[in-house]
Amino acid sequence: MLRELAVQNLALIEDVRVELHPGFCAWTGETGAGKSLLLGALGLLLGERGNADLIRTGAEELRVTGRFDLTRPEQRAIAAEILQSSVDEDSLILTRRLSRSGRSSALVNDIPVAVATLKRIGEMLVDVHGQRESYSLLQPAYQLELLDAFGRLGDQRKKYDVAADIVRGLRRKFKELSDARATRQRELSLVRFEREDIDNAKLQPNELPALSKERDTLVHAQSLAQFTGTVAARLSDDDGAVSEILGKLIKEANRWANLDAKLQEVSQRLEALRPEVDDLADTCRDLSERFEADPDRLEEVETRIGFLKKIQTRYGKTPDELIEYRTTLDAKEKALQQEENDLVGIDSELKAAWADLKKAATTLSTARGKVAKKLAAEAQKHLVDLQMPNAKLDATIEVITLPNDPMAGEVPASGIDQLDLMLMANPGEPSRPLRKVASGGEMSRTMLALKTVLSAHDPVRTLVVFDEIDANVGGRLGDVLGQKLSALGKSHQVLCVTHLPQVASYAAHQWTIRKSTTAKKTATTITALTTDESRVEELAMMLRGESRSETTRKEAAEMLKTAEKQRG
Repeated sequence: MLRELAVQNLALIEDVRVELHPGFCAWTGETGAGKSLLLGALGLLLGERGNADLIRTGAEELRVTGRFDLTRPEQRAIAAEILQSSVDEDSLILTRRLSRSGRSSALVNDIPVAVATLKRIGEMLVDVHGQRESYSLLQPAYQLELLDAFGRLGDQRKKYDVAADIVRGLRRKFKELSDARATRQRELSLVRFEREDIDNAKLQPNELPALSKERDTLVHAQSLAQFTGTVAARLSDDDGAVSEILGKLIKEANRWANLDAKLQEVSQRLEALRPEVDDLADTCRDLSERFEADPDRLEEVETRIGFLKKIQTRYGKTPDELIEYRTTLDAKEKALQQEENDLVGIDSELKAAWADLKKAATTLSTARGKVAKKLAAEAQKHLVDLQMPNAKLDATIEVITLPNDPMAGEVPASGIDQLDLMLMANPGEPSRPLRKVASGGEMSRTMLALKTVLSAHDPVRTLVVFDEIDANVGGRLGDVLGQKLSALGKSHQVLCVTHLPQVASYAAHQWTIRKSTTAKKTATTITALTTDESRVEELAMMLRGESRSETTRKEAAEMLKTAEKQRG
């Protein structure tokens, strides 16, 4: 419910603040005092468009602030969804600002939001009847929502919603897999080519460094053979070789070894050198025979090295890295192939889900067809009370035929039904969709009839605003309007701007809106009528204006007393 509304610098309104209450609230006052301005301020707060012409002369900015109590869990859940954040408080403070430059801003609990977000929250909180574009009951989705609640079709609607969510999810997945199919096919071909290419290369760990070393050995084979042969000859084979000289030195050292301990050590170390020299000579002799020029092998090695460098350039990886990379290709191919298989599988899964959705939609549609007639009949009874005895209200449902292709078109948000509330206001006139009814009074009364029937089935929009519902009606109908607004006030907060004292007398709370004029300025004020005396005076003013008399006041008092009895 709307707990408080504050307006600054809106046309004739300089600074007005009003605290509101539950139940039926009436705003009364003379024509032109600013009642519509206050409703316009509420409209701005609910996200309606505004312009700089609305700003009070001499001011640079208008501001509207409203505090809404979130009395029901459903409201907090929807508000959290709209704001994309948790709503821990039991109230929302909405603020709308409009500057002379045309800049508009909006806040929810002091957090900046888009005006569109403010509008969504407003649609969630408030049901406005007065300005045609604000009729929430003319919105097809809202009509179906209330029809389902009225007919207690929650289970059928939930089954449809679940089926629709499943189809939407499968559609998204199918589209993602389908859109990526060409890329995936290219990736699969590439993976298979690379795997075959790398397998054909027959790569071995550490192969390139080993081949590079072998190539260097083959290139220098003659020099290496010459060098190792020379070493073997100098160590052992030639006259005067190291081995021969070492033998002579050992003999000489043995002859003198007994004379000194150090000489004995010299003899032993010379003896130790002999096996090493002989072994080294044998090694070099073997190497000189092994290092042999082999042009065929050198060409083979050069070719292999060239191939390895080419494949390294192709992949941007060393042969050893390619060996590791090869181990990932099988898993990659498996994953890509699985996506291909998923696409085939999801196609059949989507068809089955689409069939389930059609079945759920048909079940829901059949139930709605029965409930819609009952809704129209219930509202028809209230139209008789509202002095529209010859009007005929009907509810027609046009069923949309869903295509066979589960990917064609949009998944209907509310099912396959298009609900139209048809009104024949007077005999001889054709029935017209309610949204095309020309008369504002007929529209408002029909809305009141529908809202009265549906009041127990809307747990979210707890504030209902009526403007001009009593246009062109007399006191007798005003009495009926007041009774129905009062009854609606038991389940909703009802805010009604009225010129009829009969309507106002049924309000649980009443405010008077006045326009005061001085030599320098004109301003609108709103005052709560908190005593029976003040309400009687206002009702007398509404009855006879400035010519009211004591008789008029008695009439007003009797009117208020009768209404209070009716309210219980």
